Amino acid sequence: MMQSQHQVNKEDDDGPPPGWQPIPPPQRPRPPPPSLPSGFAQMVCGSCRRLLSYPPGAKHVKCSCCQTVNIVLEADQVGQVKCGSCAVLLMYPYGAPQVRCSSCRFVTEIGADNKRPPWSVQQSKPTPPKAGC
Repeated sequence: MMQSQHQVNKEDDDGPPPGWQPIPPPQRPRPPPPSLPSGFAQMVCGSCRRLLSYPPGAKHVKCSCCQTVNIVLEADQVGQVKCGSCAVLLMYPYGAPQVRCSSCRFVTEIGADNKRPPWSVQQSKPTPPKAGC
């Protein structure tokens, strides 16, 4: 009579293989941001970068967090330039001689070589087709 030998492999009993990690449970979706009262606009604080809401026609908005008074600019009053250090796109009061980057604090001079038309002008122009395509 032949006896069968059954070996228990110790690796099977030690749990998951090396490098295995459990999958975290799915996160609940974030609730939508609170809606603005009808007719309100928004801007980002130039100092602490919080989102501010204000009524249309306001010229200044005081941040409730850092108390900075922010100037509200209309689309035709906004210029754009890339930061001379980190290349982030900056918006500034159109006609300003220089602008300080809110990310790296570098001061970029606004000259003819890096000046862009105001945002309102850019929005109204269709993109010209590329030659040879």
